[in-house]
Amino acid sequence: MSHGSCGYASDMSNKEWEIIRPLLPLDNPGPGRPLELDMRQVVNAIFYVNRTGCAWAYLPHEYPNYNSVYYHYRKWCLNGRWQRINQALRQAERQEQGRNAEPTAAVIDSQSVKTTEAGGMRGYDAGKKVSGRKRHIIVDTVGNLLEVVVHAANIQDFHGAKLLLNKLMETVSTLKLIWADGIYVKAGLVDWVQETFNILLEIVQRSPDQKGFAVLPRRWVVERTFAWLGRYRRLSKDYEHCSKSSEGVIYIASIRTLLRRLAAA
Repeated sequence: MSHGSCGYASDMSNKEWEIIRPLLPLDNPGPGRPLELDMRQVVNAIFYVNRTGCAWAYLPHEYPNYNSVYYHYRKWCLNGRWQRINQALRQAERQEQGRNAEPTAAVIDSQSVKTTEAGGMRGYDAGKKVSGRKRHIIVDTVGNLLEVVVHAANIQDFHGAKLLLNKLMETVSTLKLIWADGIYVKAGLVDWVQETFNILLEIVQRSPDQKGFAVLPRRWVVERTFAWLGRYRRLSKDYEHCSKSSEGVIYIASIRTLLRRLAAA
């Protein structure tokens, strides 16, 4: 068992810890007690919850107290820490592949999921027949998460896309092309994206004579990303009360995936 590991499959290796460590606040620069927690174990505990889907109170006793773990998880959801870690790791992984740190093309899609009794915003997606929330993601051409917005499921994709792209443009300014499915052609979204961001929104249409399942060009990339995220049981439903936490668990799943890739490179 490596130092800093409880021996669970979701725990970070030494190499993975060295990759993420510079991106974490490991000291307490403000007033109050100095930080006494083992932050590696805090992050391991968060990864454990995300991967297994257990409730915070059911964390194994080898990890720090679940209240302390949850405190850091929630704080980093609210202050954008998970978002920034995902961005840094995604840039590093692209460069490891010989690509530019930021992409020029991306793929957008959404996924509706049920919520629980935790409460918070929700709505009914009549198309998918799901009462809950919608995860709106945009990924680069290899499927790495660029950005996510979680909103009520009754918000149409062409409206949710505006929320997602406005958020994305705060961190990524290199996009020239975005692929999307036919639902995004509505409400003048193609023109809005072109006029607002000078980005071409290209609609990948299903063939009119297609029967059954078929892999659509470019669209399969984002669908594969949803499949990757589906390995994390905390994402099987939306268990969170606040949409910031809903987005946080998606960043965390992406971060864990990127860490593994970077450590294996």
